[in-house]
Parts: sequence; C-alpha cells; structure tokens
Amino acid sequence: MKLTRSLAALALLVATAFPALAADAVYPPGLRLGMVPLVGLSKAKTFPGFESEDGSVKVLITELPPAAYNEVVSAFNANPAGANGVKPDKIETSAGLAYFTTESAKAGDTLVKRYSMIVPGTGFSGYVAVQIPENASKIYTDEAVRQMFATATIRKEVSADEQIGLLPFKITDLAGFKDIRTLVPGSSIILADGNESSGYESKPFMILGLIGATPQAADDRARFAQEAALQIPGLRESKVTMSEPIRINSQPGFETRIDGVSGRDKTPVTVVQWIRFGGGTSLRIIASAPRDQWSDAFTRFRAVRDGIQPKG
Repeated sequence: MKLTRSLAALALLVATAFPALAADAVYPPGLRLGMVPLVGLSKAKTFPGFESEDGSVKVLITELPPAAYNEVVSAFNANPAGANGVKPDKIETSAGLAYFTTESAKAGDTLVKRYSMIVPGTGFSGYVAVQIPENASKIYTDEAVRQMFATATIRKEVSADEQIGLLPFKITDLAGFKDIRTLVPGSSIILADGNESSGYESKPFMILGLIGATPQAADDRARFAQEAALQIPGLRESKVTMSEPIRINSQPGFETRIDGVSGRDKTPVTVVQWIRFGGGTSLRIIASAPRDQWSDAFTRFRAVRDGIQPKG
C-alpha cells in the first residue's frame, strides 16, 4: 500500500513538473506539419504556430525545401559535438527522426531559450522554432519542449479550399490544376499538373503571390518587370522574348515572356510573368510550361489570371 501511494505521488510530481500537452495535434492553417501544443499556448495571430496569451512564448511552424532535412542531418553527423556550445540532439516522432538544438540567447534585452527542430516530410522538411523568455522557463522547461517536439506529425494533404482561403485574394478559376501547394501561408501558392515527387517542370504550373510595393512610373515598371523575370528561380539560359505593358482586370500590369530550360532534365520551357500593379502590394504570377505544351497551357494560365479577384 505504501508503495502504491509512493508511486502515485511520484506520478503527480512528474505531471506537475511541466505544463501538460493538449489532447490533439494542431496544424497551422495551410501547413502539413502539426503538433500538440503545450497547455497555455494557442494559435498565433500573426505567424503560423502557437503563442502564449501575452505573446512572450512563441512556437513558429513552417515548411522548408525537402533537401533542408538531409543537409541538417549531414551537418550534425559531421560535427556531433555541435558548435559554439550548441549541441544537436535527436528525438523520434511520428513524422520520423527529428533533430533539434537548444541555446540561450537574447531578444532585445530579454534573456530567452531558443529551440530549433527539423523533421522529414514528403516533398518538404518541417521546421519548428521555439522562443521562451527566461521568466517562463521554469514552466516551459527543456523537457516540456522536448515532449511537445515528440508529438510532431504530418498530414498527407491540405485541402485546396483551406490553402486558397488563406490568400488575400480569390481564385475563382483553377483551370483544371489539381495539385495545389502553399509556398508562403497567406501570401503565395503553386497550382500544378505535376507534383513534388515527380517535379513540376515537365508539366504546366503557376505560382501566384504578392510582392511589396513596386514602381508606379511606366518606365520604371518595364525595367522592374524584366529584371524580376530574369531572376525566376530554377530557370536557366533565360532569354526575354516579349515584354510589354498590359491591363489586367482593369489595372495596370506588365507581361514578360521568357524562353529557357528548367529542371534536372533541362526541359525547354516558355515562361510568362504577369505583374498586376497595386498600391501597397502587387500581384505577381509566374506560369511555366514545356514548349510543346505551351499553346493549351497559356489558355489555362489566362483563365486563372483573369479569375483572380479581391476579397471582400
């Protein structure tokens, strides 16, 4: 009987040593990586993840390119002792073997603990960054954060409606595109015939997103559009074949077309870039298709472009 009471007391002590976990994994809108937040944390208002009521405890969750996980694993294996006093650790999760670090730092004048974790995903790497001020570290301990990390899990799909609903504009015509992936939650998205596993370059795809304020003078717009077109990631041997001002849904815009090659197989592609200029932000659309599929793809690209409408 005494042993039973002792075990019960020990269990109670362990349970109260750090904040409990909520019951179910929570996925930030638009993301495939989720976890069970510690009690006292709720969905963040201004970033994907969780935060305390006063905003001092932050858990940022995001997705990185698929190669990021292997790069981190290679770096940790090459230097298992870590660097600058920061030693890597690992933990098993339902998403796979995760690697994380813990370090002390400063946020302004406040001493904080920072934790970073990376986990493998299908077609992406999941990343979590936690910041806890020193005055909360007795509640949100290293062990509590480790327990939260252990709950990391991956959902296979995020519905198209959920992803599109995060954008600051409406997409009223998907033009038959089936694979939809958020690039930056609430800011940019990819619509594709291909997928992450097989690669996007061999089939038509579009990237829609907002960019910061852009030049308003006509001459400056032309220069800006051409420079932006020649810096499209993944496009090589680029040659601008057309660049001219147009109207897009009654707003000033610019259309630039580029020939180049893309992907590991150096697929010959034609790319069109549309920029619809606005006040605080402008809409940028990059649409790519293999040259032998260009004619049909361009019709679909225009249908998506012309169907983009403001919210509200």
